[in-house]
This record gives sequence, structure tokens and C-alpha cells, in this order.
Amino acid sequence: MVEDDAGIRDSVEYALRAESFEVITASDGVEGCERFQQDNPDLLLLDLQLPKRSGLDVLRWVRESSRVPVVILSVKDSEADIVSALELGADDYLTKPYSTKELIARIRANLRRNHGQPGRTKLADLEIDWRRAEIFHAGLRIFLTAREFELLKALHEHRNQVLSREWLMVNVWGYPCDGDERIIDATIKRLRRKVGAEVVETVRGLGYRLANGSN
Repeated sequence: MVEDDAGIRDSVEYALRAESFEVITASDGVEGCERFQQDNPDLLLLDLQLPKRSGLDVLRWVRESSRVPVVILSVKDSEADIVSALELGADDYLTKPYSTKELIARIRANLRRNHGQPGRTKLADLEIDWRRAEIFHAGLRIFLTAREFELLKALHEHRNQVLSREWLMVNVWGYPCDGDERIIDATIKRLRRKVGAEVVETVRGLGYRLANGSN
């Protein structure tokens, strides 16, 4: 957890340890990058307004080499701030103040992983190794975050079906969207940018599906 407010940091650490999580904390962006590199955590809780190095800069740095789930915890609640973080690769976004119970539920949902299916699958011009959670184009690996990969996997497993934003939120993110669909749309936008806009089709008013020819 990278958080400069000592009160928030200590209270969240206490609550998470009570739920049997191992917690590593940092109080600024520089220390956060150092601890991340040193300790290789399973999930990152990240404030945006950090001294020495901003949260968005830390997120950008993390995404250069890691697909670990990143949950943003911030007082910034504008659509622009949320979308910016999601488009940079954040998996989730909670605005302060938030309940500890909801935070723990989000953490568990983000840590939840499907084991995938063995072998590789051809998807349009892509080759996907579900077991290793890797995707290739012309022999070169495409870097996806954990959430982007899980989203692609859900679309593939339910190919020829239109998946609503509500369904994706519950089955990929692990909790209801409560009417806020920005996290879905931002992740779809990032996924299209990486695997090709033609792979995922928008069905207006209904949701998303793999495009014809991508099955």
C-alpha cells in the first residue's frame, strides 16, 4: 500500500492484517516503487496524490513490467481522474472515504484468479496461452494486465454471446458495478488498443462480444 496519510495507512494495514493479509506499506511514490521492486507484491493499493512521485507516475512505471492488480484509492472522484487511471492500467478505483469492508471485498475480487485452460488458442491474428496468461502477435508477446486478460478470456469463453457490462462487472471484477460502467469501458478501450480494435465488438445498448471472425 502506497499512501502518504499515516492515519489511513495504519488503519487499513491493521484491518487487512486482521483478515490475514500480509501488508507492505510505503509513504511516498519513490519508496513505493522501491518496495514494489524489492517485495514483488500480489496486489498494489495506490493513492494518486503522493509526495516525490505521483500515483499516476507510479502506476505508469508498474505497468512497464508488471500485470499485478492495481487498486487506486483516492479523494479524486472526477470522471477524468478515474478514466485516466483506468486507461493507464489500473484494475479498480475506490474514492475516499471508503468502507474497509468494501475495500477488502475489492481486494479479494482482484486477487481471485481463474487457472485458465491448457494449451493455446488462435484468436484472429493472435495466439493465446491460457495456462501461462500470455498473448502473442506474430511471435511477439503483447503485454496485458491481469484484468485485461481476464476480460478477454471471459469474452472468448462466451463467444457468440453478447456480455452486458453488468455481467462483466460481476463475473470478471467480482462485484456489481452499481451503475458505474466507466471501469468496463476504459478496460475495453485499453484491450482494443493492444489486441486490435476489430477483435472486440460493441453491441449498442447491450454490451460486448468477440467480433465475427475472431472466434
